[in-house]
Parts: sequence; C-alpha cells; structure tokens
Amino acid sequence: MPLEIDRLILRPWRESDAEECYKYAKDPRVGSMCGWSIHTSIEDSRRIIREVLSAPETYAIVLKETELPIGSIGLHHRDLADRDDEAELGYWIGVPYWGRGFATEAARELLRHAFEDLDLKRVLCGYYAGNERSKRVQEKLGFKYQRASEDVFVSQMNETRKEYVSCLTKEEWLSVQQRSA
Repeated sequence: MPLEIDRLILRPWRESDAEECYKYAKDPRVGSMCGWSIHTSIEDSRRIIREVLSAPETYAIVLKETELPIGSIGLHHRDLADRDDEAELGYWIGVPYWGRGFATEAARELLRHAFEDLDLKRVLCGYYAGNERSKRVQEKLGFKYQRASEDVFVSQMNETRKEYVSCLTKEEWLSVQQRSA
C-alpha cells in the first residue's frame, strides 16, 4: 500500500527501480554511514531489491516530481527491535537530495503509519558515530536518546563502530502531534 505525502510517495520497491537504486547506493557516503557495502552494479542493486528491500514495511522514497526513487525507508523487526509491538526505523537518501528535508518528511509519514495503522507502541532508531545528518532527523522527529554502544560489529563493513540508539513511543508521538495541530 503506497503512502502519499506532500512531495513524496512511499511505495514498495520494484526490480525496475534497480538503475535508480544503483545511482545512489553506489556512493560510499550513503552506504558507509548506514553500515552497508556500496552497490557494485545495477544487477547488484536488483539483487538487493529482491533480497533486502522487498521486505514487509520497506519502501522506496519516490519523488513525486520525477516518479523515481531517491532513497529507502522501512520499519524492521531485527537488531534493535525484537518485540511484536515495536520496530526499528531505517532510512537513507541519495546524496543529491541531502539537506532538503526528504528523510524527515518520509520518516514522519512512516511513523504515522507505524503508530496509527500498525498500532506499534514504540519505534527505535540508531545511527553510527559521525552520522550527524541521521541524528538531526531523529531529533526533528522527537526521538529521545536511549543509549550508546561502543563496540558494535558492523558485519558488512567488517569493523566495529560506536552506535547511538534513540526511541519514540506512541505516547510521545501523539504528544508531538497534539502540539503541532
């Protein structure tokens, strides 16, 4: 089910999106900040769309203006979130679209979906040390710092990093919605 907002559509990934996915996911500034290896070819992106990005509640962030994907966002039940009533929020945006509010806009809508449609009780979100852009998106959305872990092994990068984890509960989200209404 696509989710439509002002400038964006959040919809399931399609294998036909592989060329656009590769265009942004081959940039080391994107994957390295998120903890995954750069995409090496259009076929690599197609495989990742099939094996990773086609997971439930994972969406291509599509710019309405062009109808093409510029990034990805999803709610996952792994790593940080292991209960049925919670999820981990993950996202990335292609470098040409950094600093334009697209990650925040997409995440705001996915949080609405998480709390209203999926009835989740809390959403966790992490970022690695040095990823100030992701930290700022989380702050804008109302996430609250929970913890930092010094030596988190990032298997795709074969290294350890410092990871920060924040959380947003349904009650906190509702409070933010009421204040901005």
